[in-house]
Amino acid sequence: MKSTTHLYPQIISVENLLIAWEEFIEGKSKRTDVQIFSQNLLQNVILLNHDLTDFTYKHGGYQQFQISDPKTRIIHKATVRDRLVHHAIYRILYPIFDKSFVYDSYSCRLEKGTHRAVKRLENFTRKVSRNYSNPCFVLKCDIKKFFASVDHKILLEIIKRKISDLDLLWLLDEIIGSFGLKFAVQLELFDFVRQNRERERERERDTLRVRDSNWQFNQSAVC
Repeated sequence: MKSTTHLYPQIISVENLLIAWEEFIEGKSKRTDVQIFSQNLLQNVILLNHDLTDFTYKHGGYQQFQISDPKTRIIHKATVRDRLVHHAIYRILYPIFDKSFVYDSYSCRLEKGTHRAVKRLENFTRKVSRNYSNPCFVLKCDIKKFFASVDHKILLEIIKRKISDLDLLWLLDEIIGSFGLKFAVQLELFDFVRQNRERERERERDTLRVRDSNWQFNQSAVC
């Protein structure tokens, strides 16, 4: 699988950080924490660039609060500074990873979103039900505390298949490792590549066992 290098300088450049800032503040410009950061925007961006260049950047903590939309959820919000870094990374890595996603993944993707997901569901419903003449069923499910329980080690191994830039991997490790709930049960990501490799090895072992059994049988027949 092709991996990408030399992305880190592009991500941490002042130019990319400023573009990421303009995208990040869309719909958030009136929030207090955003306004405080923007008061000394250029200075804050340059200092952030220096920390990233010197590899002294440390991801901060998270503010926890509860929302109801209508389901009650616990939200963990990073600082504006850290979220700017997140968006700067997203801008560069999005084209690399987006092409590997399944078509019917609609969250946080360009030209996707909730409305297109509903329209796609409507098309599937009409097709399966034969224009609403037969019943059809939809499974609605959610993984409880998914992001809090993802196995960080496996996640990073999956990322390494596409990203070989060691500096960027350091930054991603810093960000991913910054979040973790105490006593959270880790959810093992299903690694299709690893599972397929293990199946191949098992088939090879079975083939060798069959060949060995046949060889022993033939030797007995000769005797």
